[in-house]
Parts: sequence; structure tokens; C-alpha cells
Amino acid sequence: MPRFRRILDTMAAYKPGKAVAAPDGRSYKLSSNESPYDPLPSVVEAIAEGARQVNRYPDPASVKLTEAIAERFDVPAEHVALGAGSVTVAQQLFETVGEPGAEVVYAWRSFEAYPLLADLAGVTSVTVPLAGEDHDLNAMAEAITDRTRMVFVCNPNNPTGTAIRRAELEAFLARVPEDVLVVLDEAYREYVRDEDVPDGLTLYRDRPNVAVLRTFSKAYGLAGLRVGYLIAPEPVATAVRKTIIPFAVNHLAQVAAVASLRAEDELLDRVERVVKERTRVREALIAQGWTVPPTEANFVWLRLGAHTPAFAAACAEQGVAVRPFGEEGVRVSIGSPEANDAFLAVTGELVGKMNG
Repeated sequence: MPRFRRILDTMAAYKPGKAVAAPDGRSYKLSSNESPYDPLPSVVEAIAEGARQVNRYPDPASVKLTEAIAERFDVPAEHVALGAGSVTVAQQLFETVGEPGAEVVYAWRSFEAYPLLADLAGVTSVTVPLAGEDHDLNAMAEAITDRTRMVFVCNPNNPTGTAIRRAELEAFLARVPEDVLVVLDEAYREYVRDEDVPDGLTLYRDRPNVAVLRTFSKAYGLAGLRVGYLIAPEPVATAVRKTIIPFAVNHLAQVAAVASLRAEDELLDRVERVVKERTRVREALIAQGWTVPPTEANFVWLRLGAHTPAFAAACAEQGVAVRPFGEEGVRVSIGSPEANDAFLAVTGELVGKMNG
């Protein structure tokens, strides 16, 4: 039998959100934080036109997309690095710092790919428990040692949806040594409505050790095409570009992302509809008797403890797929009004049995 890396014996594979169906065929997938809307017609048209060139390799440097991102956010093109989804850009970041003895600090629970990426990169994870449902930035700062190479701050946090405000985040950044890279993982930035939650791009410009990670998968509705990006000071972006697999961002992903930036006004209108549904769903859950933390993402979080598996199973029986996390809680994406109503119908029946 071939010999593999020993770390693989201790790793659990990433588990994506699943789809389920009720006996009557109803199926609502609220387990993967996807956009509930079809791509915009202009984006579909760009993809269809781009399909005529799939016999050719994609532009390995993604020049047009890089320039479009740079123009949209008013940053130098040299500050942009791309990857096949933000999780792949995160993998590239781990590879830039990964060597024996290196440590990476992040909150837990947070994005479930972080431990997997750390193990694959050969770095040691230093996890800092959440304070309630929020990042404990003081504890994270105290966890930094001379072995720390990188800190991930997921803002808003996945899966809790909670967000860090400006003063707290700036105070934390001031405590991080200049030779430690801080990655602000902002996959859900477009859904933020709290004006005191800072845009990471306002923080990185005068901080050489701060990078901002974003994606086209969520608000832009391109989850199936896989394209994410990093905006960071040039030395950081350059290092990340060195770790990308050749041709990682495919041609259709590039043209669709460029088209999505051009159609941003229409896309952000859809985002606003999701935000309104988010408010409706959270308020309805609270009215039913559930405890739901404030969320700035496109999902809500219910901490259910030992009830988590049973709650997810009860939702699945009614054709509603949610994302359970062990015996901690469930994350529920905001979908179409119909899907959200189906979920709320289940929670209305379960509240007396499982809440608390």
C-alpha cells in the first residue's frame, strides 16, 4: 500500500452542505450560503459567449478581472491576487507561511476549512474560543507568539454571523506584530448593514501586514464557477500569486466575474432583498422564542447544543436542508421567501421541544 502523509490519518474531509427532499418532493437547500437567485441575464450572456473559447487555456494572470477588481475598489492592480474561490486563496495564504514550527491563530468556531488548510500546509493551528458568539480579540492577541505567522479574522464570522466593529478591530490590529499577517476574511461583506463594522479595504492601505479576502460566490451568485480574490499590500499579493496553480481561475469564471462587476447595481439590489429577508427570518425566530444572535451575513445561527442533530433531521424531513455543526448549533442560509417560510414552519413546531 502506498505511504501517505501521517497528518491525513487525523484529518476529517471538508463536508459541504447537502440537499434534502421531503416525501412530497419539496426541497429547500439552506445549507451552503448560496444566492437564491439565478445569474443575471447579462452575466449568463457573458458566460455563453465565453463558452466559445473554452478550447483555449484561460488567461493565467486573469488580467481583465484583476484590472476590473482594481478599478472597482480603487486599488493598484499589483495589490490583487486571485484564486478558485476564496477558500483556495486562503489555501494559498497558508502555503505562503507554511513551514515547520509556524503557527496560525484563528477563532473557533469559525470557517470550518481553516483547520483543514492549516493541516495540509503543515502549520499548527492555535484556536481561540469565541466569547459567546463573537471573536475574543483580546484572547487572540494574547495567543500570538514568536511562532505566529498569520491570524485569520472572519468578519462577519461563519457560522455565527456576528461582526466585529471598527474600534475593537483597530485596537486588535495595533497589538499584532508587524511581521504577522492578519487576514480579514470578508466573504459576506456585501451583506453588512451595521455602519460601525469596517470595510477591510479602509484598514489595509496603511498597514503592510493586513490583507482582505473576498469572493464572488455569495453576493455575486457565482458559487458554481469558483472565483475569489485577495487585496493586500504588494509584497503579500505577490507572495500569494506565487502559490496559485497555473490556470486555476477558469475562463468562464473570469468573464462572469467581470460581467458581475459591471452589473453590480442589479446584483446589490438582490443583496438588499436577501438582507430584508434576513431581518424577517431573525425577527420571526425571536418571536417564536429562539435565541438568534445579530447577523451581518446571509444566514442565521442557532446554538442548539445536544439538540443540533435532531433539529437538522427534523428540518430534513420537511425538505429543508440546514447546516449542523456537531452538537453546537445550526447555520441556516437565507433563501427565497418560500424557502424561508418552510424553515420557519419547522421552527414553529420545534421551539417548545428544542429551544435552550
